[in-house]
Order: sequence, then C-alpha cells, then structure tokens
Amino acid sequence: MNAWLQVFSLDFAVAALALVVLALDAFLRIPGRVLGWLTAGVLASVLVASFFVDTSGVVPHGVYESGAWVVFFKRLFLVAGLLGVMGSIDWLEERTPRRQAEYYALMLFSLTGMMLVPGARDWVLLLVAFELMGIPLYVLAAWAKTDGPATEPKLGPEAGLKLFVTGVASSAFTLFGLALVIGETGSTALSALPVQLTPLHTTGMLMVIGGLGFKLGAVPFHMWVPDTYQGAPTPFVAFLSVAPKAGGLAAFSVVMLSGWAQHVAVWGPALAVIAGASMVVGNVFALPQTDARRLLGFSGVAQIGAVLLAIAANTQEGLAMALFFISTYVFTNLGAFLVVHAAAQSSGGHEVSMLAGLSRRSPWLGAALLVFLLSLAGIPFVVGFWAKLFVFLAAWRAGLSGLVILAVVVAVLGLFYYLSVARSTFMAEGTSSEPIRAGLGVRLSIVVCLLAVVGLGLWPRPLVDEATRAASAFMQKH
Repeated sequence: MNAWLQVFSLDFAVAALALVVLALDAFLRIPGRVLGWLTAGVLASVLVASFFVDTSGVVPHGVYESGAWVVFFKRLFLVAGLLGVMGSIDWLEERTPRRQAEYYALMLFSLTGMMLVPGARDWVLLLVAFELMGIPLYVLAAWAKTDGPATEPKLGPEAGLKLFVTGVASSAFTLFGLALVIGETGSTALSALPVQLTPLHTTGMLMVIGGLGFKLGAVPFHMWVPDTYQGAPTPFVAFLSVAPKAGGLAAFSVVMLSGWAQHVAVWGPALAVIAGASMVVGNVFALPQTDARRLLGFSGVAQIGAVLLAIAANTQEGLAMALFFISTYVFTNLGAFLVVHAAAQSSGGHEVSMLAGLSRRSPWLGAALLVFLLSLAGIPFVVGFWAKLFVFLAAWRAGLSGLVILAVVVAVLGLFYYLSVARSTFMAEGTSSEPIRAGLGVRLSIVVCLLAVVGLGLWPRPLVDEATRAASAFMQKH
C-alpha cells in the first residue's frame, strides 16, 4: 500500500486539492479569489515536490508504471494547470463570482486524469483516465453560457455541446476499436499482441487512432476546435488548447510506441497521413480567419500535425523531440491566448482588428504577443524555432523526407496569418488609447510564458536533455 501511495502521490495531491476547494467553499464560504490563489499555490507546491519525491515504481499486475517518462508529463500538466488557474482568477471573479470553486475543482479533476494517462499500461485504466480528463472539459467549455450581447446567440452552450458531441464520438470510436483489439488478444494489457495480425485487429487499431485523434484535434477529427475555442471562455481555452493535447500525445505514445510498436507497418502510414493533413488544413484554414481565437485554433491543428510527424518517425529521437515540442507549445500558445484575452477584456472583442493599437495601449503586452507569434511561426531564435527544427530533423533522419518538405512549405503560410496579427498589433490604428489593465493572475501567467519562450529560445538544452531522458526511459522499457 505504501508503494501505491508513493507512485500516485502527486495525483492524489491534485485530487485531494479539488475536494478541499469544494469543502472550503461549501462550509467556510472562502472567497473565490482566495480559492484561486490557494489552488495556484498548492499546484506550485506539488510541482516543486515532484523534483524531490520519488514516484517511480510499478503497481501490482503492471497496470501502471511510473518513471522519468511519467514524471516529465506530470510536471508539464502541473505547469499548464498552474498557468491556467492563475489566468482565470480575475475573469471568474468578474463573470461568475459564485461558481469559482466548481471551476477550479473541475479543472483539477481533469488535471488528475491527465496525470494518470502517461503511466497507464492497461486499456481499462487508460480509458478511465482519458475520460476523467475529458468529461470536466465539457462543462468548463460551456461555463460562460450567458456571455455575449442579448441580441446575439450565446456561443458558450454551443462550444460545450460541440466539444461534448465530438468527445462522445471519440469515446465510441475508441471503445468499439478496443472491443475488437481486446477480443483478438484476450487481454486488457497494452502489451498484449495477437499471434497473427488479423483484419479485425487492424480495424480496431485504426479506430483507436481515430478516437485519440479527436482529443488531439488532428485532421479529420478537428471539427470541434474553432467553434469551441470561439465560444468557450478564453482563459479556459488557453488551458484547453495545450494540456489535453499533451495528454493525447502521452496516450498516442503509450499505445503506438509501446503496445503496438511491432505493428508500425499498420499505424505508421495512417499517422503520417494524419500528420500531413493536419499541417496543411490547419495552415490553409487559418489564413481567412478574422477571430483571433479561431485563428489560433487552426494554428493548433497545424502544430499538432508537427507533433504527430515526430511520433510517426517511430524513433527515440522523434519521441524526445515531440516531448520538447509539446512542452514549448504549452508556454507559447497559452501565453498567446492570455494576451488575446487581456486585450479583449479592454477592447470588447476577440477579432484580429480589435488588437489594433495594442502595442501603444500596452507596450509589454504587444511585445509579448509578438514573441509568442514568432515562436508559433518558428522564427529564430525563440523556442518555437528549435522545436520545429528538432522535429523536422528527427523526421528527416527517420526517412520521412516528403512530409518534412511538406511541413516546411506549409509553414510559410503560417507566416502570413501570424504576421497579420502582428501587423494589426503594431501598425494599425486602434479606436481607443486607454491603457489595458490586466489582472495580477493574467500578468503573472503571461510573464512566466514569456520568460520560458525567450529563455528556452536562448538556451534550449536543459529541456531537450529532460525530454531525451524521458523518451529514453520509455523506449528502453518497451
């Protein structure tokens, strides 16, 4: 029992925090803002503790393994959760002052599910953890159900409904595929392989890939992304756009590179097609967008295509660079969404045109947004440049030269829409000259993201080494 508690100590701490937040709100009526900072403080403490507490080990029956691979993802999720909570504190205080505890608790429960995914080695545990990650997100997406002018349709319920419907479809695909896979192998262990690959097992594998693809927002499973990003609360979208994708990457890696590593001839081409299609569709459809949230949504589809390109390489280097890429993406995309949120709170809209004059109204926010956009575009020498360069090199060395060339070509399209946002921010005349006053939580989150993007751009080696260590630990066991 002590070994179990040690392996799951970080997960238990986050789940316990969710229960404490609800109890404090129900019985002591602690102010919501205090609960927000308490949640952020405890998450920061758990993150620090992850460097000192040894959580490595294997639970009975081998359904869960923890080591450098799992700890890397848990730290990444904790960082995303911490930044997401801080970025939401002021918005919740203003818009839903009586429902703040529920918001934090739902985010923490989702975070608990994410933290369980990387170590799952059994289909049942993996599916339960994946659903624990996803179900709270459906509620949070519809949190701002009354936002918007009284004469216009409410986008919050639509955002939640679309995320819910696609999430249910994802679960259905996954469950049906698992029924075929488990039926063929006779075991729920991820490592169980059939003596001979049959058409039913192949079909099941492809259906599971489709189900996981929904969570990642990869083409052709990306339909929910732009509408959900546009209708859900922007501080929550900042978290939604990065953390669940990291969870999806963990699940993809565990399934493809662990359970089905010997069947790369089946899933490899399918994953390569999804990666290429995601990069093309994401970049092309981002070009005409006028809403900054939808633009960043399609941008995210393209970015996840690059991550899947690294997974399709089926090498330790590819996996390590995928980890590096998704880690840098957490800081870059989350920071970009929070800057857009801060500007929209003052200007009254999320359209790209509403960012006009941002650099004059708030020079530091304008500069931060420019850095985040340059990183997303892969311009030297912010961290996004290294992330894309390392992924492309890993894929090239694995023989995916055609996809790498395609990725480089469509990345040029990204320059057009990223720089269109930068042009509006720095060169267009705004309708207001009033300074933008962002809340403390938003400012802190943006500053942390900015320091990470610039710092890792100047010195990416520490994060690269950690990603390589995690990938090596995972591949050596499988």
